[in-house]
Amino acid sequence: MTFSARTAYALCTLGMVIVGSSVATSRAIIDYPLLTGQAMRYAVAAVLLFGLARLLPPPARSRPTGRDLGLLIGLGVTGLALFNVCVLVGLRHAEPAVIGTAVGAAPLALAVLGPLIARRRPAGRLVVAAAVVVAGTALVEGFGRTDGIGLAAAAGALACETAFSLLAAPMLDSLGAVLVSAYSCLLAVPVLLAGALILGETAVWRLPSPSEAAALAYLAVFVTVAAFLAWFLGLQRLGVERAGIIVGVLPLATLATTVLMDRHLPPAAATAGVVIVAAGLALPHLKLRKPYGMGAGGTGNGARCRRMNWSTSNEQAGPRCPRPRLKRPTSTSASSTAMS
Repeated sequence: MTFSARTAYALCTLGMVIVGSSVATSRAIIDYPLLTGQAMRYAVAAVLLFGLARLLPPPARSRPTGRDLGLLIGLGVTGLALFNVCVLVGLRHAEPAVIGTAVGAAPLALAVLGPLIARRRPAGRLVVAAAVVVAGTALVEGFGRTDGIGLAAAAGALACETAFSLLAAPMLDSLGAVLVSAYSCLLAVPVLLAGALILGETAVWRLPSPSEAAALAYLAVFVTVAAFLAWFLGLQRLGVERAGIIVGVLPLATLATTVLMDRHLPPAAATAGVVIVAAGLALPHLKLRKPYGMGAGGTGNGARCRRMNWSTSNEQAGPRCPRPRLKRPTSTSASSTAMS
């Protein structure tokens, strides 16, 4: 599937908006066992994704290789299961702002780590833009109190969010976005169920209420299937470092949803953070004008003139290079030429 970079940016943005706006749905299952609910969510999503894969044209590879399987296990364990565990533990030892601000640093991590893993130098403008997005996210989310465990959980959530894109990117060209999403969801289910057993959720296992079942279904269909596909399709086209900066849309969508639900205006700091995040998101797309004559093979007006073998001795010529002056033959030389 081939589409333009603009479409890819729109897909990544859509994915982050869906995830960020899921705060209303998450509130509906706050009393349901967390890891059990997440296991149910990913199990339903895996069934839907494998069914979708059968309806679509097959990708270059329909079965993962040994290397792919290792990446998929890592993706399911870190990007899906362990991420939820870190958030759960973190919220017990830290205020939500700490976790949100930590996850908001993912654009900077992706802008740096993505090129380094590919053995390329990080693009300076993308790194600066990602840093601006992170600063704006910190204002949107705010800062909160935490202890050592909460801080470690926040760092773990950031690492898992970063791994979600880094581990998926190498497989998208061969397996495709649908199968990468399907396999990662499937592999996350046993990890989440094991975590539920370890944390003692079996003592409170129960069937979800109708509202909880509807919320879990929404998380499976939209926040998992739709958002994962949108993100991975955009990621495949843009690459990790360019797509990573769009993670900055996530806290904006969360803030907007919270404002609409609670019917109150955001504080001034959060509003300023939205503006800063928007500026960071726009920075990579600004076309900066280069000074006249800048380019390969030299810099400035003099270098341009030298490449064209023009004289630069005329200092009054301004930005345009003067054309070389041709000497007219003298009468003596003209007659000599005619005689010869």
